[in-house]
Amino acid sequence: MTMSSSQKHVSSGSVSDDMLHQQLTDAIDVLREVQAQLPDVRLVADMLIEALRAGKRLYLIGNGGSALDAQHFAAELVGHFRTNHRPLPAFALTADGGILTSLANDFDFNHVFVRQLEAYGMPGDVLIVFSTSGNSQNALEAINSARSIGMSTLVFAGNEGGKMRGRSDFSLFISSKDTARIQEAHLVYIHLLSELIDAAFPSTQ
Repeated sequence: MTMSSSQKHVSSGSVSDDMLHQQLTDAIDVLREVQAQLPDVRLVADMLIEALRAGKRLYLIGNGGSALDAQHFAAELVGHFRTNHRPLPAFALTADGGILTSLANDFDFNHVFVRQLEAYGMPGDVLIVFSTSGNSQNALEAINSARSIGMSTLVFAGNEGGKMRGRSDFSLFISSKDTARIQEAHLVYIHLLSELIDAAFPSTQ
């Protein structure tokens, strides 16, 4: 695509090429951090596969962009990633606006996930948490609730885990405190795990 000199950088403001290059360098560094965690990614995949093979359910939560990460991962599992595997029971507790707003209004926003886990969760099910900060109070409350039910817990977080560090059975943490970089890492985790889970379940075609 070519532009006239009058069109170039019309809306870029004070963002220099050096700043953009640094953004890309930081993104590459985060991907290298994920790459170094591949053995842990496989352990997490094994745990999820074992739970799914045992007929257990996955419940996924997050706030804001992390809520969309939860929905994305659930969609890969209920739908498919590469192969047309059988539908897998994954539920994003972030997707029902009616339930979320009623719980936030009638109870407390810190309990919007707890109440749903109390309604649906069973021993052996898995709670999957996405949090860029690792400090979201409603997610921390959900972890406590899941553990009291007898569910396994898995946390994806930046900020080296934040307050969620040491609170879950399984975790994949990124050291970065940059929300954009953490979200990019979470997307890669989702796709790596989807690849491994795909391979564990035969195609239905």
